[in-house]
Amino acid sequence: MITFIIGLLILLVGSLLYSGYVEKQFVPTDAETPAVKYNDGMDFMPLSVRKNMFIQLLNIAGMGPILGAIQGALFGPVAFIIIPLGAVIFGGVHDYFAGMLSVRNKGEQVVSIVRDYLGKHIASIYIWLVGVLLLLLTTVFVFTSGDIIAERFFGQSDFSLYNPVVLSIYLTVLGYFILATLFPIDKIIGRFYPFISMLLLIGTALIVIGFFTKGVHLHELNFAQINEHPLKLAILPMFFMTVSCGLLSGFHATQSTIISRTLKSEFEGKKVFYFMMILESLIAMIWAAAAMSVYSDGIVPQHIVGTANVVNIIADKFVPLHLAFIVTIAVVILPITSGDTAMRSLRMIIAEKFNLSQQPVKNRLIIVIPMIIVLMAALYWAKVKAESFGLIWRYFNFSNQLISIPVLLSATVFLYKQSKNFFITLIPGLFYLFITFAFILASNIGFNMNLDTARLVSLVLVVIVAVAMFVKMKKNF
Repeated sequence: MITFIIGLLILLVGSLLYSGYVEKQFVPTDAETPAVKYNDGMDFMPLSVRKNMFIQLLNIAGMGPILGAIQGALFGPVAFIIIPLGAVIFGGVHDYFAGMLSVRNKGEQVVSIVRDYLGKHIASIYIWLVGVLLLLLTTVFVFTSGDIIAERFFGQSDFSLYNPVVLSIYLTVLGYFILATLFPIDKIIGRFYPFISMLLLIGTALIVIGFFTKGVHLHELNFAQINEHPLKLAILPMFFMTVSCGLLSGFHATQSTIISRTLKSEFEGKKVFYFMMILESLIAMIWAAAAMSVYSDGIVPQHIVGTANVVNIIADKFVPLHLAFIVTIAVVILPITSGDTAMRSLRMIIAEKFNLSQQPVKNRLIIVIPMIIVLMAALYWAKVKAESFGLIWRYFNFSNQLISIPVLLSATVFLYKQSKNFFITLIPGLFYLFITFAFILASNIGFNMNLDTARLVSLVLVVIVAVAMFVKMKKNF
């Protein structure tokens, strides 16, 4: 358990020290925030820092910190080192600058931020990447949460659209997504998210208590064999593509820019954006430890290793039977509370693109109704063709990491213009450029190259982008 404890110290001490340095590079001010200046009673409105923290946590914490951790645990104790290091110097920095650049730029959404700092040509491609990602994620979370509810609470095993129980659950979840997208942020999201966040934290705390009462079996990092994945998946790039939400996720940028419109002060950004990413990483580490323990105990059937079904085994092992429902509810709720804000984010991005005020209900419906039609078509396609879900999920993982790169490079340009240390965003941006290129070049859903060749080509591309960034910044600023 020493490796796990070292990882916790890296996460907690590292975030306390590094977050202050990151904040100093941004230089928050007492200037009026968009929440106050443009209060429209819909998307722009000041909320308390506590509400903003809870909303941000649930926005970014879909199934990623749990499912990603369960899969990441297969790589062995190295996960306990990479996750906290990545969260401190990559994920926290990404989420902080995504949110704070939006605050500093009138509450702009992520596509407009990229346009401002990297140019309209990159933004014109970026909006399609973000749009497709948010549509895929919303679709996946409709039936992911729906299937969990159907199985856990209604005893269903047939998850096809021809099962009226399952179809009713899907439509109910989608209906909630629509309401959360259409209503002002304080009416549903602001009112219920604090309570739901507490359920997530209580469920995770119960697992930690179980570590001490039931015993947790963790082995230590072996430097002779750092990667213990049974399928020998490479840490570079596969670990970073697998454990995204607990380490760095491009999806978080689309969620941070929602909360940028409810922040009362720039000085709240560190708590809301940076430390909620750190809290998510802590949750991921705890679930990774729990997964590693049940794997070591040999109580996980081989055919469900690395799947969401491991959640039930973890709950049964570490949580008393009469409290295990809290863990189940938390897992059910997570995809719902990310799916609704994914849909909301897409509405806000489209509205900003077409300069369409979101105060009139009819303007919201003009955007949301076509979204509903596309979502229902995507849901039908994903459920009718068995291979569709796997295809959606694999491309989601890739595009999720890809969209983080322009955000980090936009922050690099911002810091360069302010004569601050732009390497704190440039290095993570280039690293993830390497990771995403290497993944798509080596993956069978991409170019299926030899891994070493893919890494070499990716390194060359990273150098080209780095040189182009320096030339652009020196020429224009």
